[in-house]
Parts: sequence; C-alpha cells; structure tokens
Amino acid sequence: MRIATSQIYSSSVATMENQQSQLLNVQQQISTGVAIANPADNPLGAAQAVQLSATGATLTQYASNQTAALSSLQLEDSTLSSVTTTLQSINQQLQSAVNGGLNDSDRQALAQQLQGERNQLLTLANTTDGQGNYLFSGFQSTTAVFANKSGGGVVYNGDSGQRTIQVAGSRTIAISDTGSSVFQSVSAVGSSAVPRGNPANTGTGVIGGVTVTDTTQATNNHDLSIEFSDASGSLTYSVLDNSTSPATTLSSNQAYTDGQAISLGTGMNVTITGTPASGDNFSITPATDSQNSDMFASIDAAIAALQTPVTGDLAAKATLTNALTTALTSVGNSLSNVITTQASVGGREQEVKALQAVTSTNSLQTTSNLSDLTSTDMTAAISQYEQISNALSASQKSFAATQNLSLFQYINP
Repeated sequence: MRIATSQIYSSSVATMENQQSQLLNVQQQISTGVAIANPADNPLGAAQAVQLSATGATLTQYASNQTAALSSLQLEDSTLSSVTTTLQSINQQLQSAVNGGLNDSDRQALAQQLQGERNQLLTLANTTDGQGNYLFSGFQSTTAVFANKSGGGVVYNGDSGQRTIQVAGSRTIAISDTGSSVFQSVSAVGSSAVPRGNPANTGTGVIGGVTVTDTTQATNNHDLSIEFSDASGSLTYSVLDNSTSPATTLSSNQAYTDGQAISLGTGMNVTITGTPASGDNFSITPATDSQNSDMFASIDAAIAALQTPVTGDLAAKATLTNALTTALTSVGNSLSNVITTQASVGGREQEVKALQAVTSTNSLQTTSNLSDLTSTDMTAAISQYEQISNALSASQKSFAATQNLSLFQYINP
C-alpha cells in the first residue's frame, strides 16, 4: 500500500495539534485549579456542578433567614422577660394592697407606682427592632402597637398577622407574636375565672378567688352571678348561669353564712365574706372575656380603685377590695399567658438553632462536593501532563524522522 507524502504530513500535523491542545487544556487546569472551565470539558460534571451551586445558594439563603429569625426571636424573648418581671412587680403591689394595712395616702402612692410600671409595660409592648419595626404589631410593622385610650385601657393598632420566615425547605417559622395575643388575651386552659363585685353594691361583702373543687367538671367559660336578697327576712343568695338565655338558676334562696364556700355548680366554688346588702350581686366571668384579658385595662381599673378614698366607709372599702381581687386575678392570668408565649418563643429559638447546625453541615458537604467535582486533581493532572508531553515529543521526533524519508536519498548522483 502506498501512502502519499501529503497524507503523512497531514496526519502527523493533526496528531501533534491534538496533543498540543490536550497539553494546553491540562496546563490550564493545573495553573487555575479548575477542572471544568466550560461545560464542554465535562458535560455531566458541569450539570452536577450547576445543581450543587444552586443547592449551595439555597442553603446560604436559609442560613441568612435563620440568623434573621433567631435575632427577632431573641429580641422578643428578651422583651417578654422584661414584661414578666414588670407584671410580677405589679402583682406584688396589688397583693400588698389587698392584704390591707394601707391608708388613703399610702394607696395614692401605690397608685403612682403602679402607673409608672403600667407605663413601662406600654413601652415594652411598643418595642421596636434595630430597623424601627414594631415587634408586636403583626403585619403593621411601622405602626405603634398600642395607644392609650380615653377612660383607661389601650387601643391596639396592629393586626392579627404573624410574621414568618422560611428557615428550611419545608419549614416556615413565626418570628413574632401579635400584641393582641400577648397583652389582650389569655388562654382558657390554665387560667382562673375572674371574680368581680358590682361597684354599685352597698353592703360590705367581699368576694375571694375562685377555687376548683372538681377538675372533671370545672369550666372557665360560664358567666355566673351571685345575687343577694333578704325578702324572707334572712339574707339569702341565688347562683345564676348567664351563659344561657334566659339565665339558668343553679341554686336559689340559699341561706348566706359569712365566709362559707358558695358552690357555683360547675366544679368550682367561691367564698364571700362580710355582709352583703339585699340587691348586691357578684359575678364570676371567664378569664378569656375581653374585660378580663386586657392587662392594661385591668391595671388601670386597679389604679382608679386605689385613688378612691375609702377611709371610714366600710362599703367603699369592700368595693376597693373587690376591685383589687379582680385585678389580681386578671393580672395573674395575663402573667401566665406571657410566660406561655415566652415558652413558645424559646421553643422556636431552639428549633432555629438546631436548623442552623443542620444547614451548616449541609453547606459544608455541598461545598466539599462541588470542590471535588470542579477542582483539579493535581496529582492526576501533572501525571497526565507528563504523559501528553512525552507523547507530543515522540510525535515530533517521529515526524522529523519520517519527513526525511525519500527514494531520492538512495539515488546516486
């Protein structure tokens, strides 16, 4: 078989050009440390690298979201701790007032102290983050959460929205709680029914706290009332359940004994001391009623009661004690609600911290996989470089030797 000289030249040059191209590609991998400079270098590897890069970017965003979520939750946790401390102080002040021993001047001073703590509570409720967003306003983050209302209590200017953020592929977590749920509501579970004396009472009857006598029957969602009468010549009382229409009579014309427990017929009883007048009435209402669950309204009512002189007026003193007992129960329920909310916030903090650890591990693994895929294996690359370099050198020598082959060299002159 005869091979044309041009074919030899063309084949040899093509071989050397291919080897030089391979040599330059390997040299570039060694110098840059990047094994896949473009998809053509490794189509499958390039596709995997794109997927790993997208996963890494997603994990980076989740890590950023987790940091933001943890910061918001820690701020709320700290704020609720301060709210708890303030409510505990208010609770102690109310307890000291209920126990008696204070004169009108002392109660005026106590009212001023409670007013200061109430203002502090309002400041905490209107807490903002470092960017000026109100913590407890729901989606209305630029609106002050609460404003004082004429006649006592506050107006909630936020909404019921709960801000959330995605912290993992299938997990979105709440990073705030609304002011209405923290400061103006309580849970029926774990709270106490609220006793209240009618401010219009003229007797000296004082109602105490509600006691649960049967946990299987006790309920905290009935609106009950105790009405006194002496139509028969002796003081009696009737217990009514106002949750129905018309009201249901639970007991009627029962003889009243000072300090004796009065059964409410709902797994609870209450004690009234002193001497109520005919026509006086007392109520036991659910803790969840708006009148009972708004901590600001409860504190304002207690302050107003403390500012009212009662010296020398036994009926007025009884009214004061009833008002303080009501406030003490309501504030206690609000305190339990805040503690429950703070426990929920703490649980979310722990979850975010756990997710941070998982996300960090996944990010490191993704980065490592991407590096293994796209980074140059120096040992293999250098070995390949040497192999191609030797092959190119051999090709060049072989071509140099081949191009000198000619029959004319064997023809004598």
